[in-house]
Amino acid sequence: MQTNTQSFFIRLPMALISIIGALFLAVEGKDLFMPLAMALIIALMLYPLHRFLENKLKMPTAIAALMSIVALVVGSTMVVVLLTDQFTEFFQNFPDLQMRFQLTIHELQHWVSAKLHITRAQQSDYLEKAGAEIMQKLAGGVSVFFLSLSHTLFLVVFILIYTFFILFYHKLLCQFAVRLFKDDHSVKVKAVLSDTKNMVGGYVLGLLTEMLVMGVANSVLLLVIKAPYALLLGVMAAVLNIVPYVGIYFSIALIMFLTFAYTNGTIALEAGVGMMILHMIDSNILLPKIVGSRVKMNSFVTIIVVVLGEFIWGIPGMFLFIPLAGIAKLIFERVEGMEPWAMVMGVPEKKQKKNKSLPQVEQAVENE
Repeated sequence: MQTNTQSFFIRLPMALISIIGALFLAVEGKDLFMPLAMALIIALMLYPLHRFLENKLKMPTAIAALMSIVALVVGSTMVVVLLTDQFTEFFQNFPDLQMRFQLTIHELQHWVSAKLHITRAQQSDYLEKAGAEIMQKLAGGVSVFFLSLSHTLFLVVFILIYTFFILFYHKLLCQFAVRLFKDDHSVKVKAVLSDTKNMVGGYVLGLLTEMLVMGVANSVLLLVIKAPYALLLGVMAAVLNIVPYVGIYFSIALIMFLTFAYTNGTIALEAGVGMMILHMIDSNILLPKIVGSRVKMNSFVTIIVVVLGEFIWGIPGMFLFIPLAGIAKLIFERVEGMEPWAMVMGVPEKKQKKNKSLPQVEQAVENE
């Protein structure tokens, strides 16, 4: 009993030190680890295509990896081209948007003057000061925007390069992970690798499918109520929806704001209510069915993971940390003494599904 107690008080600080060390490395090494994590997720998503090209079509490994990345780039480019007309029209009509905002401000000034007895001169003085501060910040933000854009493009290039090498050396990386541990644990390590491929690949592809379905549904809704830029706003809401709990509410507020600026309050309200109804259908019906239970984490842990991801890696971390936490949960499930951590991260199940036996998983990994 005393030995177990001593062992607990040794393992607890070691675990805390390991967690703090990992978080410190993640923060200080953001420029290295964030692109690597993104590339790992993309590589796991592209792995089924890479495996098909390599095994079925008998392509060399390098060509299969390159063609998988080309397919990803072509698909992303098609989406951008599809939205180009909407972007162009939006920026062409931007002066009209400014005029509508000015008209709205004048109406608001009239209402404030009548109801709150604040003269227009006082309101104009306040608005001029606020506007000067905003323009000053915007002027300083233009250079920051272009620097961020160039940094983002540079980052995308490195992510694609990392993805290529992860696909090209995936067998070597798997062997490296197995050799890190004793032979007695090789079966468990292979099982974790196999489950990770299935979980992350299925999770990302499920998210893309759900994003496509919601993009179509959002656009159709906005077209029916005659909201402006229905396709652009519908796709934008579907993309932002991948940021849990935050993205959908931000997109609804932005859609209502732009719809009100171009039309009227009634259509803006209809857009907000309709988007909220679609979100409820998505979160309660579509998301569980399409994405499934690939990453079985409860809502409380998910919120913590999202906040932690934003704190460490910014917006990319908000959705990167979810599959990364899912990988950690898979490891905890198979490491002796870490099962309670996997249990507290998961969701209660009425009936546990039987996993593949470890020999079957080992055979599946070797076949890959």
